[in-house]
Amino acid sequence: MKIVVCVKRVPATDTRIKIGADGKSIDTAQVEWIISPYDEFAVECALRLKDADASTQVTVLSLGPPETTKELRTCLAMGADDAILLKDPLAGTRDATTTAKLLADAVSPLAPDLVLLGKQAVDRDQGQVGLLLASRLGLPCVTEIKAFGLADGQAKVERAGEEGTTESYQVALPAVLTCTKGLNEPRYANLKGIMAAKKKPIDERDVQPGDDGLVTRALELPPGRNAGKIVGEGADAVPELVRLLQQEAKVL
Repeated sequence: MKIVVCVKRVPATDTRIKIGADGKSIDTAQVEWIISPYDEFAVECALRLKDADASTQVTVLSLGPPETTKELRTCLAMGADDAILLKDPLAGTRDATTTAKLLADAVSPLAPDLVLLGKQAVDRDQGQVGLLLASRLGLPCVTEIKAFGLADGQAKVERAGEEGTTESYQVALPAVLTCTKGLNEPRYANLKGIMAAKKKPIDERDVQPGDDGLVTRALELPPGRNAGKIVGEGADAVPELVRLLQQEAKVL
């Protein structure tokens, strides 16, 4: 079985974001970079299939700047077999359509049985690449899966439905699936894996993205919040709290 997992290099979720001097990008001087957390669920899903069948081949693929080799090495240390980096210094600003096209161009020749991604990247939170990638590859797609199994050449998956319900699907392979929290608990790379990753190949390729259909004109931080206040203690505070919710917050 051949599996391709698409991952993205993103700022750590606890990073204090600052706007860059150009006003339309982030200042990366003090940023720590990580694998997008939802993508980690996708990597772990692939590695569990490899654990169950040693003949499974897991390739990790990323569109990113040259420094993305660090995140790809992490995936290799976790147990992936090889990695492909589509080098683009502006990858973090590409729109979903451009990203999906470049990924599809790399995935298609590999003819994988399964393509896995996180449900969204935590930097832009668009959640579009998985669906657009599936469309370009002409493959079925289920998004935000929280349970996964294989049987008789089909993927059996579950995803959250409306009003707390669970939706179950059987999808013929090959297919594209996007993963969400709850699917699994991603593993940590051990020392043996870290040492082995140094010898595993990363296929670095230059790409020609072309013009994006979506252009960032400006970025700005959200307005600061007013400091909270204590209106009293216990039951005696209820009348004042209700008054503030009615007259100031205007939510009642």
